[in-house]
Amino acid sequence: MALQAVDINCDMGEAFGRWSIGDARDTALIALVSSANIATGFHAGDPNLMEETVRLAVQHGVGIGAHPGYRDLQGFGRRRIEGTPRELVNDIAYQVGALREFARRHGAGLQHVKPHGALYMEMAANAELSGVFIDYMRKAAPSAFVFCMPGSATYAAARAAGQPVVREFYVDRDYNDSGSIVFVREPVPSDPTALARKALRACMEGKVTSVTGNELDVEFESLCIHSDTPGAETILAQTREALVKAGIRIAPVSGPVPA
Repeated sequence: MALQAVDINCDMGEAFGRWSIGDARDTALIALVSSANIATGFHAGDPNLMEETVRLAVQHGVGIGAHPGYRDLQGFGRRRIEGTPRELVNDIAYQVGALREFARRHGAGLQHVKPHGALYMEMAANAELSGVFIDYMRKAAPSAFVFCMPGSATYAAARAAGQPVVREFYVDRDYNDSGSIVFVREPVPSDPTALARKALRACMEGKVTSVTGNELDVEFESLCIHSDTPGAETILAQTREALVKAGIRIAPVSGPVPA
């Protein structure tokens, strides 16, 4: 059954001082999305950039999300860092708290939390880490959504605990036959038109083709397009246009996600 509405999320604020990554500007991307995953200082981001990105999100009516990652500025959070679940979730709590204060400064709330990069992938496969993370969310942000992959340990832990949760579909990443995204350290250029068709098909038919050519069923509430993917602005613009033309409304997530 075709989706009548879908969220579009994008990672933002992914710079640090004079250093930046990707070729897209947040001021252009923010008008094309409905939810922003804002870097919180460990893989990218700094206080000034966090404040500026939150301000942009509020101006455009975009849902504000914390995007905590491994403590890995040099590797952009795409390298696995060893730590106990408690240590890693303490790092997450530190980052979420910082972003939430900037949101409060602008009269906004925290819509969601989405772990970044290698931490997101580790959590997806690590039931113990996911359990500690969701326990933290239940105590610190019980009404905030957790963004994660369907079928992941994170999704299972959130559902079991009653934490609001949103499943993602990755427009600019490939899928393997298990339904998991193919993790990459360096994004490569893609055809924006082909990716827009991929997103539209996922929304209309609930299908995606894996890297081996198999057809997979997908269920999700939010589409993700990364800001550091080459041509991200064009990909977002063409994807949004294709969805709107098909009668699919673009809107931040709200309310409980169906089982």
